[in-house]
Amino acid sequence: MNTKTLVLGASENPARYSNMAILALLRHGDKVAAVGAKKGSVAAVEILTGQPALTDIDTITLYLSAVNQQPLYEYILSLRPRRIIFNPGTENPELERKATAAGIECLEACTLVMLSTGQY
Repeated sequence: MNTKTLVLGASENPARYSNMAILALLRHGDKVAAVGAKKGSVAAVEILTGQPALTDIDTITLYLSAVNQQPLYEYILSLRPRRIIFNPGTENPELERKATAAGIECLEACTLVMLSTGQY
């Protein structure tokens, strides 16, 4: 499919689901951007910090709690993704309402499961 996915809440720690998602997305053939609390890298993907200027983001997959998403609402919406995936533990009705109002599809799902079952 070759779309670009932003993993928001990325981590170098291989035990973290965000790390597993980056690797799975790469295997799936997606382009991956990653933003996390600390700089680093996963495979060939550089983990950026802050609110970097990114373009052509199709999907944002969240690995941040609802509380940690709050300061990023404007940033997330400004990227104008086609969809946002709220992975387990990241559900956020407030952000879902804002995103839906902006025409962004919202899914409460697991990126890893979606990839492994061909639903991504």
